[in-house]
Amino acid sequence: MTALERRLAVLEAKDAVRDCLTRYMDLCDVPGPLESADEIGLLFTADATWEGVGPEYAGKFGIARGRAEVVALVSQYLPPAEHFVRNAHLLGSEQIRVEGDDTRGRWIMQQLSLHTDGTAELLCARLEIDFEIERLPHPTARMSRFRTQRMFATPLPTEAMAHLH
Repeated sequence: MTALERRLAVLEAKDAVRDCLTRYMDLCDVPGPLESADEIGLLFTADATWEGVGPEYAGKFGIARGRAEVVALVSQYLPPAEHFVRNAHLLGSEQIRVEGDDTRGRWIMQQLSLHTDGTAELLCARLEIDFEIERLPHPTARMSRFRTQRMFATPLPTEAMAHLH
């Protein structure tokens, strides 16, 4: 592989990672485009892990092992489950590293949520994710290890959100 081909492979891997994580966040938004939990499963490897870390998330989420457990865990928070009325995810502080076959990323996720119990919150979490890249026929990323750690959370006033219920 030439230097130019290696550079192109790195850029394509980074784009595939962004596409994968952006799709995941989109599917986790409420209301959102999610039609089937299988759509979430397609974004993870068969042996993926999804883990809550740190004092706030280790006990709340624990660790899901394998695609089926990951989908079951995430689905607890998405329609038809009654958890969120509205939920939006924003990503920033992106760092993606591609070194040979190892592809890892870190982001800060901001989440704005209106819950079915009438409460609302803003939270920030650090995401650390490992990906597997399928290079042919076109680069596609799947998450193999997903870790989330809460960094900040605060309640939001709900008076102006009554029309969203």
